Amino acid sequence: MFAKKLMAGWGDMDFNSHMRNTAFLDKAGDVRMLFLSEHGFPMSEFMRLKIGPVVMKDEIAYVKEVLLLEEITVTLSLAGLAEDGSRWILRSDIIRPDGKLAARVNSTGGWLDLGERKLITPPAKLMATWQALVKSDDFQELSSSVKAK
Repeated sequence: MFAKKLMAGWGDMDFNSHMRNTAFLDKAGDVRMLFLSEHGFPMSEFMRLKIGPVVMKDEIAYVKEVLLLEEITVTLSLAGLAEDGSRWILRSDIIRPDGKLAARVNSTGGWLDLGERKLITPPAKLMATWQALVKSDDFQELSSSVKAK
């Protein structure tokens, strides 16, 4: 399971003194990009390929609070994938220092051709990178995001 330890910082807090909802999305996004970077796809590679990941929907389920300066563990797994790799669901669990689940983020996305501004299938190496992720227990096969010509 891919996971990173992060900290709930000052800028992640809301008026109620716990981690704000958009901070959970930010942490999940950071871990997603760290995974890609560590597996041969740093930002410079996406720029060279002229493609990028695009999130079309995020869902967050909140379970327990995260407080200022708590160390959290953010995991990344594959909850869904189209056969052609054009569409995916990534799951990030945010786990508190006591090991309890604080929140679960499911992000549905695809690959965007930055020149054409349309969804595409990923190059084989990028597809293999997603396939290297641990699959969630409720993994699902998705339909393609690529429109037939």
